[in-house]
Amino acid sequence: MTNPKSVVILGAGAWGSALATVATANDHPVRLWSRRGSETLAAVLEGADIILSAVSMKGVRDVISQVQSLPFSQEIIFVTATKGLDLQTTCTPSQIWQEAFPKNPVVVLSGPNLSQEIQQELPAATVVASSITSAAEVVQLVFSSNRFRVYTNADPLGVELGGTLKNVIAIAAGVCDGLQLGTNAKAALVTRGLTEMVRIGIHWGAKPETFYGLSGLGDLLATCNSPLSRNYQVGYQLGCGKTLTEILAHLQGTAEGINTTEVLMVRSKQQNISMPITEQVYRLLQGEITSRQALEELMLRDIKPEYNY
Repeated sequence: MTNPKSVVILGAGAWGSALATVATANDHPVRLWSRRGSETLAAVLEGADIILSAVSMKGVRDVISQVQSLPFSQEIIFVTATKGLDLQTTCTPSQIWQEAFPKNPVVVLSGPNLSQEIQQELPAATVVASSITSAAEVVQLVFSSNRFRVYTNADPLGVELGGTLKNVIAIAAGVCDGLQLGTNAKAALVTRGLTEMVRIGIHWGAKPETFYGLSGLGDLLATCNSPLSRNYQVGYQLGCGKTLTEILAHLQGTAEGINTTEVLMVRSKQQNISMPITEQVYRLLQGEITSRQALEELMLRDIKPEYNY
């Protein structure tokens, strides 16, 4: 290692810990910070080259305010690995970080990365995206290994939205399996879910081709087919007849798709974007309809051409 980078990871949950393991294996000095830990943020951040945020969406603004209160260099690269949307502003995590630190490079890290599999050192790939190519390439080198392949991308918004929007579709996919609807139904749902993601992304300003890459289609396939996904688990148990309250009482970690669905409904009304799957997931999460009723609503929609963004 000719140029080790000092990496600080904010958030000691499963995802933050998995990324810490990857960077440590590459011989980079890594410090992991938790809001519940004893070490101060100031002490942890001293000398950092890269600050990676892996906190849940609800904790992003609080962590940013704490970092802002400390002296920091404009050379520091901020990396966000949070998959969610801000309920008040509908902003993505990278937009919030960039607004807080306008002179620092911000990189998005997202892909089909179930943290438990990363910890087990199973092969995986991810994407790091930034408007500043050199910053993405630095982060790429820090995390790339023979077990973790990292690609760069120049569309940070698209990469970020892919990882965020697929959580809503993963809830729907879980419902599909919970109802035991079969492979045909799930294939149709996931495919139409990708179409919905692209439609939303285009309205948001992302590049449509980004959603057919690792951070879009790749993450969608991983999350919609794995019991390790918390969003899939929420949907599966809803399909089995449990209430959302019952599910969340026993869920370990955060299912970001629940909050994302609510934000997307706000965005849908503001910009008049058609989000039929998201709408049914929202109504299901709100307790307005049953899983079966949500299915019927989707199947009985007006017939239309396949592609109409």
